[in-house]
Amino acid sequence: MIRVTFRFYRELNDFLPRDRRQCEFAREYPLPGSVKDAIENLGVPHTEVDLILANSESVNFDYRLCDGDRIGVYPMFEALDISPLQRLRPRPLRRPRFVLDCHLGRLARYLRMLGFDTLFRADYDDDTLLQISVDERRILLSRDRGLLKRRRLQRGYFVRATQPRRQIAEVVERLQLQPAMRPFSRCIACNGTLRPVPRVQVVEQLPDNTRRYFNTFFQCESCRRIYWKGSHYQRMQALVRALRA
Repeated sequence: MIRVTFRFYRELNDFLPRDRRQCEFAREYPLPGSVKDAIENLGVPHTEVDLILANSESVNFDYRLCDGDRIGVYPMFEALDISPLQRLRPRPLRRPRFVLDCHLGRLARYLRMLGFDTLFRADYDDDTLLQISVDERRILLSRDRGLLKRRRLQRGYFVRATQPRRQIAEVVERLQLQPAMRPFSRCIACNGTLRPVPRVQVVEQLPDNTRRYFNTFFQCESCRRIYWKGSHYQRMQALVRALRA
């Protein structure tokens, strides 16, 4: 048997039982395995981990545990420069793109509202989500821990909140999306790109009140849905301001 002491930091404690949060605890193993397998067996998806220290030395996921090891596991560092150490996450995407599981439809609409390229379909199964994330280099957002533990997955995030407004606030904050936000540039229905459209081209498709009171319109290049700055626009602007703050 080998005995290993673990300590998880910051939001990684969300995945642990209460008696293991914010403290050291020991586990025993009959055979030395990889630190990745040990971390995920404790409930933490590897996509949440950015740095592992084994006896104060940075290691990768393939590190084989040894008797007496002291393992520190860290999430993404936001303000601290750890560039000399062995970071485990891939480099941040220059332009974040997402694919979401079937439980996060409202979150997908909020991300599109903020201008992020976001794929969502209720019939995507786990294998399809994984393939899209890997092939298209999209961040997989999910509330399924098992899915986020898939070995092939490189970019993923476990959404803690269950209410959509809280989910979008959490994702924007944790992934530091504020600089990349381009509000009202995508169709919230299909993810297509919006472009300005002359009123004369769409006037026959508008409700009577909209035709009477509005002159500026945008249309989705994919599904042809028409948008204008009605009362809902003011509410959406308020949400964008709150997220940027």
